[in-house]
Amino acid sequence: MFGRYYEEFNLGEKFNHWPGKTVTESDNNLFSLLTMNHHPVHLDHNYAKNEFHGKVLVVGTYVFSVVVGQSVSDISGKAIVNLGYESIIHLAPTFVGDTIYSETKILEKRLSKSNIKNGIVRVETKAQNQHGDQILEFARSLLVPKKPL
Repeated sequence: MFGRYYEEFNLGEKFNHWPGKTVTESDNNLFSLLTMNHHPVHLDHNYAKNEFHGKVLVVGTYVFSVVVGQSVSDISGKAIVNLGYESIIHLAPTFVGDTIYSETKILEKRLSKSNIKNGIVRVETKAQNQHGDQILEFARSLLVPKKPL
């Protein structure tokens, strides 16, 4: 199963997304270059060792992208569109070699007012590293089709 129809989401239900993703140096470098984020704290070990964290910091938008991606098979695989993201909070840094795990909870659901064939589902996703430290959380709303008749 890839994603869910509107009727298959239950309030309060939680999904533990699998597998986790271990961040490699090449993941971080490529994402930095693709997104034109050339800040040396993300790319230069010598520079980063003299900064706040003392080592290369994984780009926050990469962490966000991985966590959204981890949720696709459980949450948004059948979605028509992601309507919006809210309250994206980075709680702790992620470093090369860290493994990202995530889970999503269903917060709200309602039928669409403009198209009765669809519903809107609001979820909260939280991510942690291999040590159990919370690293990221956010909420989003999705437009999801109802099951075909």
